[in-house]
Amino acid sequence: MDNFMHLLEGFAVAAQPVYLLYALGGVLIGTAVGVLPGIGPAMTVALLMPITYSLDPTAAIIVFAGIYYGGMYGGSTTSILLNTPGESASIVTALEGNKMAKAGRGAAALATAAIGSFIAGTLATIALTFVAPYIAEFAVRIGPVEYVALMVVAFLTVGALLGASVLRGLASLGIGLFVAVVGVDQLTAQQRYTFGSAFLADGVDVVLVAVGLFAVGEAFYVASRLRHGAVEVIPVTGRWNTWMRREDWSRSWKPWLRGTAIGFPVGTIPAGGADVATFLSYASERKLAKGKRKAQFGRGAIEGVAGPEAANNAAAAGVLVPLLTLGIPTTATAAMMLVAFQRYQIQPGPLLFENESALVWALIASLYVGNLMLLVLNLPLVGMWVKILQIPRPYLYAGILVFAALGAYSVNFTSADVVMLLVIGVLGFFMRRYGYPIAPLVVGLILGPIFENQLRRSLAISQGDPLALVQSPIAAGIYVSLIVIFGLSFWMRRRQRVLEAAVLPQERGVSA
Repeated sequence: MDNFMHLLEGFAVAAQPVYLLYALGGVLIGTAVGVLPGIGPAMTVALLMPITYSLDPTAAIIVFAGIYYGGMYGGSTTSILLNTPGESASIVTALEGNKMAKAGRGAAALATAAIGSFIAGTLATIALTFVAPYIAEFAVRIGPVEYVALMVVAFLTVGALLGASVLRGLASLGIGLFVAVVGVDQLTAQQRYTFGSAFLADGVDVVLVAVGLFAVGEAFYVASRLRHGAVEVIPVTGRWNTWMRREDWSRSWKPWLRGTAIGFPVGTIPAGGADVATFLSYASERKLAKGKRKAQFGRGAIEGVAGPEAANNAAAAGVLVPLLTLGIPTTATAAMMLVAFQRYQIQPGPLLFENESALVWALIASLYVGNLMLLVLNLPLVGMWVKILQIPRPYLYAGILVFAALGAYSVNFTSADVVMLLVIGVLGFFMRRYGYPIAPLVVGLILGPIFENQLRRSLAISQGDPLALVQSPIAAGIYVSLIVIFGLSFWMRRRQRVLEAAVLPQERGVSA
């Protein structure tokens, strides 16, 4: 009952006209960046972070959450009409959705994706509403030793699982941890790895690194791989409210629910986020299909769009559970939202629901509102989103670089930050070029100082005994859960690779 009352209070805040406008702006921007291939929510949040300094914390977090959810929605449009996923989590949608579009059923594919996303997002937000407070309640009891264990879980899972290679992921994490210790040691006031530079004495700004890696580096990488020539989009005909036939509804509602049931729990653990959830949902729908419906897979089965899109958006809500309750980001976008919290001196974690109750519940309430806005925006306005694809790519990425440079300069109003941005951007380009994931570096940079402080506190309390780090029952339970998470995550990733090996070559053969 208390959670329900808190949620009502959150709606009272989120329903204020100014916050409704911020939510609308967030989902509009998010849908637009989801539609554009190569520009994801993580890049957009990083790019807009310096610009949102003038907003109050509630408004800024609502905008970023809207961008996150909108990006999940928008990726399906290009997957279906262009066979080019705007977001990596929309790759599976392209397998069946584009086949439906080529068969003249693109409208039904877009409709089931949008409605399924709305239903899954709403159900997953309900689960977030009632699950997150209980996890936070338990997490309040943990001390420095247990917090060290949580940080170890975050480092190892994010470093090992967010990327195609475990070694490259851990190497990226190591770079982030190294950058995190640059500056002045808070305990001894000694400079570390500054090489005598006064510029580095204050450390490397997290926002500068985030914008450099996600915006500049990503822009360089995507621009280097741009295809030339006109973009051919499959047209969508008919009125949007007649897109779904009775048969489409009967074949979609079960995949929507199953996708939600798969996506939300997968999103709560560092197992690859929505990417893994969508592949698992597609595999389950393909396995459960019978007769003629099973034969349609690979040729345009609507279940192959409905289930993965539902899993995609349910996973987005699941990602917020460890972020809000434990302060652990499990995706790149969640890492950027953690940076946004910290810029307002707010630390997500066990005490967030107590110290920032109004902000958290306004954020959760805005997710309900944003889901409804996205349903209204995606169905009747699909023609407008398709037109965004006609923006010339050189203009688009030139604009990204200009905004990134302005944002970097606005951090400290010094040209040295712009030079640092360019250096970090080049690093980000080569990391993407050679398969080193970006998210572990950012997570290491964000959580590194917190881990160092908690480790020092733990060793001070135990008088330097390292065995104290594993003797706490809660810490031991966390390390056991780490083993379980690794086992479950590697199993799910293996299932994803098996499905990719079975389906993607087949799709290339069909398209050829």
